[in-house]
Amino acid sequence: MADTETLGTGTATDRRSEGSRGRGRTTIADNVVAAIAGIAIRETDGVHSIGRGASKALGAVTGRMSGSSGSSAAGRAVKVEVGEKQAAVDVDVKVEYGTTIHELADRIRSHVTEAVESMTGLEVVEINIVVFDVHIPGDDDDDSDDQGGSRSGGSSPRVQ
Repeated sequence: MADTETLGTGTATDRRSEGSRGRGRTTIADNVVAAIAGIAIRETDGVHSIGRGASKALGAVTGRMSGSSGSSAAGRAVKVEVGEKQAAVDVDVKVEYGTTIHELADRIRSHVTEAVESMTGLEVVEINIVVFDVHIPGDDDDDSDDQGGSRSGGSSPRVQ
């Protein structure tokens, strides 16, 4: 969690709010930074989805149960480490087929850095991106059909 004292200590957030020195402390929770980063990632062209299996499913289920917006689900799919002045981000993404992955990674890093730094005053020092899959248009988005069992539809195994 990022704590920022506005007592003239010279932290990143202090510099942005010169008029409020001496008026208290601002604390930014890790999940807030994760949600900001998650939204910035989802808004990047070429990203199909963020998060893998369990975190993606958990986010979808808890989002429906609590009636919350997609931002909380985005926050669960993004891992962050927040210090007093800096933040680091880890995310797993599924990309759209045809996207140049190294250029997409650069765009993600730019969008996340801009969003987190402008909204929180924290310096983003690292953004680790794992591209775990490629979405091919027209493929069935239901991943549950792909897991376990034989794809041939018969009762005998395809390979031995």
